[in-house]
Amino acid sequence: MAEWWRGAVIYQIYPRSFWDSDGDGVGDLRGILQGLDHVAALGVDAIWLAPVYASPQADFGYDVADHCAVDPRYGTLADMDAVIAGAQARGLKVMLDLVTGHTSTAHAWFRESRARRDGKLSARYVWADAKPDGSPPSNWLSVFGGPAWRWEPRRRQYYLHHFLPDQPALNLGDPATLDAVAAVMRFWLARGVDGFRLDALDFLAHDPALRDNPPAPPRPEPPAKLFGMQLHLHDMMGQGTDAILRRLRAEADAAGAALLGELSSQPGAHQRVARATAPGLLHMAYTLAPLRAGFDHAVARALVEAAANPDGWPCWNFSNHDVVRTATRWSPGGVPDAGVIRLLLALLLTLRGSACLYQGEELGLPEADLPFEALRDPFGIAFWPDFAGRDGSRTPMPWDAALPHAGFTTGTPWLPVPDAHRALSVSAQQAPGSILAFTRGLLAARRASPALVAGSLRPIDLPAPLLGFEREEGPDRVRCLFNLAADPVPLPEGVAGGAALAGSPVPPAEGTLHGWGVSLARV
Repeated sequence: MAEWWRGAVIYQIYPRSFWDSDGDGVGDLRGILQGLDHVAALGVDAIWLAPVYASPQADFGYDVADHCAVDPRYGTLADMDAVIAGAQARGLKVMLDLVTGHTSTAHAWFRESRARRDGKLSARYVWADAKPDGSPPSNWLSVFGGPAWRWEPRRRQYYLHHFLPDQPALNLGDPATLDAVAAVMRFWLARGVDGFRLDALDFLAHDPALRDNPPAPPRPEPPAKLFGMQLHLHDMMGQGTDAILRRLRAEADAAGAALLGELSSQPGAHQRVARATAPGLLHMAYTLAPLRAGFDHAVARALVEAAANPDGWPCWNFSNHDVVRTATRWSPGGVPDAGVIRLLLALLLTLRGSACLYQGEELGLPEADLPFEALRDPFGIAFWPDFAGRDGSRTPMPWDAALPHAGFTTGTPWLPVPDAHRALSVSAQQAPGSILAFTRGLLAARRASPALVAGSLRPIDLPAPLLGFEREEGPDRVRCLFNLAADPVPLPEGVAGGAALAGSPVPPAEGTLHGWGVSLARV
């Protein structure tokens, strides 16, 4: 079967915020079906749906109560079938977010597991006895704050939770638990999905001895997030991870499906992407490291060097539902700049690997600045004002500037639609020259170039603020140049010129690259 995922561009849909079809203020599956023509018109290859499983919504779907049911807020299994069929009819593959590391405390598995220590699901989660003084088994910390252990009085043991206490960690070292996750995969593969995005892979396995993490080097002031005060040597990235991934890969391969994995921003992130996509493991992976970092020439150069590694297959991701939108995060001073936005889109779509495009990224949407009273994210509410949470990247998709709430809903949206987003709506960007038109043109140029889809990458040694590399596949060779500064920069002799790429909105540069400029040329 053809490797459709190699070089694919995957459009991430956050269902709560994509399109509301019934006026309750929350996006849903029928809304996704309404928006598929827009997605297909971009020229992407696949969609990735954030969780729509049955859930209490403590973490907006990442706390799963039933992996084989659709939450009524989003619709029904029949609606999901319609989305799968509708996407595939438009030439789009469908990937589901598979939350493999934890469930909700409302899951039937957890209710059974906590009831007794000798039941048939007693090993389904990570349980441990209290220390003699009643304290937790180890000093591990939750990403969302506080200890990573919660006492369960019914079982008289602690259970592990890397995120909210509502999200108990599955024990994937237990063969029956891994079998249950594989059964979930088969359920959705039988309904026609083409692959899965695997959430938070670095938390799938841990030190079975539950050894304490050592402290991180001291800082002048303690961070707002206590998670940063430890070196995460024992609670993450355990040696059992590869065995788990091999089992999931076998299930995917049996159905001709693809696996995309999310790795954390812990040290060695880019090297871990290459290792995680070794033969028999994931098809592709991305790291959160770029999404947690600032952006300058050194960061960009590191991305290019990582993309040049011929081992494994990366999937580049600059924005998603968990981080500040790139248009704000990587523009100078946090003030969105159209030139920077275009440059970042061009970089994302020319690096060697596959790529994820987060909904609204094709519109150049900035991060929404929300007041405390509008927040819904428990992470942001807990850490306000030091950390505003993730709601600013999750506000509703703006469809039509002339309609209330930019056409997202006829009711009251679960998060407000910023005025700045209304001006950048899909309806307002149909003319040539818009960021939406630029994105469509870039994707057309990428599809038409074997080098940009699947070719090798060779960095070009250029002085800062210039960045450059060549992509090559057979006779197709494309030179990609970027000026990471606001002022024009002369190009060194021998790198300018070349032929324009078919459909590309970016012409070859001659002599000088303008501020935040990009040059794409067939050479």
